Amino acid sequence: MAREFQRGHKAKISDLTQGTDLYVGVQIAGQGLTFDISCFGLDANEQLSDDRYFIFFNQPKSPEESIQLLGAQAGDTESFRVTLDRIPANIHKLSFTATVDGAGQMSQVGPGYIRIVAGGEEVVRYAFNGSEFTTERAVMLGDFYLKDVWRFAAVGQGFDGGLDALLKNFGGEVAEEEPAAPQPQAAAPSFAPPAQAAAPAPAPSFGAPAAPQAPQPPQPTPSFGAPPAPAPTPTPQQQMHSAPTMAAPLAPQGGTVPPPAPAPAPYGQPPQQPQFGQVPGQMPPAAPYGQQPPGQFGQQAPAPYGQQPPGMQPPGMQPPGMQPPGMPQGVPQGVPQAGAGLQAALQPYKETPTGQRWTPQNQQLMRVDLTMGGTPVLARQGSMVMYQGKVDFGYKGAGFAGRIVGNATGQEMQLMRCSGRGQVFLAEDGSHLHAIELQGDGICVSAENVLAFDESLQHEVRRIEGHGIPGGALFTMQFQGTGTVIVKTHGVPVVLPVTPTTFADCNAVVAWSAASQVIISSQVRLRRNAYPGHSGETVNLQFRGAPGNFIVVQPYEV
Repeated sequence: MAREFQRGHKAKISDLTQGTDLYVGVQIAGQGLTFDISCFGLDANEQLSDDRYFIFFNQPKSPEESIQLLGAQAGDTESFRVTLDRIPANIHKLSFTATVDGAGQMSQVGPGYIRIVAGGEEVVRYAFNGSEFTTERAVMLGDFYLKDVWRFAAVGQGFDGGLDALLKNFGGEVAEEEPAAPQPQAAAPSFAPPAQAAAPAPAPSFGAPAAPQAPQPPQPTPSFGAPPAPAPTPTPQQQMHSAPTMAAPLAPQGGTVPPPAPAPAPYGQPPQQPQFGQVPGQMPPAAPYGQQPPGQFGQQAPAPYGQQPPGMQPPGMQPPGMQPPGMPQGVPQGVPQAGAGLQAALQPYKETPTGQRWTPQNQQLMRVDLTMGGTPVLARQGSMVMYQGKVDFGYKGAGFAGRIVGNATGQEMQLMRCSGRGQVFLAEDGSHLHAIELQGDGICVSAENVLAFDESLQHEVRRIEGHGIPGGALFTMQFQGTGTVIVKTHGVPVVLPVTPTTFADCNAVVAWSAASQVIISSQVRLRRNAYPGHSGETVNLQFRGAPGNFIVVQPYEV
């Protein structure tokens, strides 16, 4: 029986099926809409570092054929074959996406799904519909991602920019369609049927329903197989595409018509040389004496008569009443002009879109998508800097006993509860933020270094073993379960393995694995105290534990 996933649900592939040769089907339709359904093979940095692993209608398979585009079958708008044990080591994620081809938005789509089939049996399905989207023109439906083992995540994250925005987000390049070069006239072609009328290729043995056969002995591991096709239903006809959307860097294309001869230069001046981006042989028209020649494509417009071109004159030194070149009349100087320059300036600071619940926007800003996972978030009071959607913020009290324990141990956290459907951006004092995902394991973090965490995590105050030292850190917070905790640090921390001789300053250590044994170590000696002054390192924490335990230390002392 197939498992029904909601947006944000994740599971190990081995928990769904023992097979590794899988069928992935996508069903999506909308009135008057056509769709491009693709698969991006991404590296460890979630970038499309190898264009051969962008699987779409113009590139239907990867080099080793571990990812194959199969086409529409079995009631699916598009389908793929994924052989996990053949995917190369440099590919860490497969992102299955759907984009609107032409005009339209994802809010117009009807009920759809992405599903995984193993051995002809559906094992998981993530269903969606247009009510989950607004103006998006592309959506990441689901991911296969490698984290120790292959896992599947239901994403459902939209993009306003369509396929171009997806390509740029994954590090790909978008190239314009190159016109076909004229072919020399040849003899009239002989008769041949059109491509549409050619005999269809035989259906793959793993996908098409077959006639009843003699029963076969059961297999221990499900083999790849597409589900049987249901009763035929009218589906929107898919449009055929002829031009690739993504391509390698293109060489400068030459025109079929010879470029015009260069215009003569003014008397006494050398002829102008071709500028960057100009077809060789095509010269700009001559300019009157004292003026710059007209700007070419991608360059700034020429300066008015008698003025320096942009960049040659310091800001604020333009003559009175004269606007900088390219600035619309009536716009005060110093106001940034809209257009390509402004977009380019803002591009590095745009929101980072991913299909994850927790997404770092930069080192100091974290975004949580409350619509994924369906679990509220507990965050430090006042840490919200912006939010989108319908989000409720409520006071989260620790109760009478919790306040007593928090005040007595110094591990009290003033929290707020964030719930609803939307995205919340969190930050505090410009601290560096780090998302630590727990999957049944535990971690100890000082309450001072906790910014936010999933409400599904269990947290409690834990006592550090050892005798009491005034000023020493005797207590910490322990988080355990399945979820994410956001840890804040001063600067970039370092993670060190625990050895029998690992010591850390109690004011610099941020977190450590819950399985580690922590003991307060003191270097206070009567003989040393008999003399004035000391090293300032009299109280430390000693860590012990089996291999695999760790500590996190920040380059700062509280």
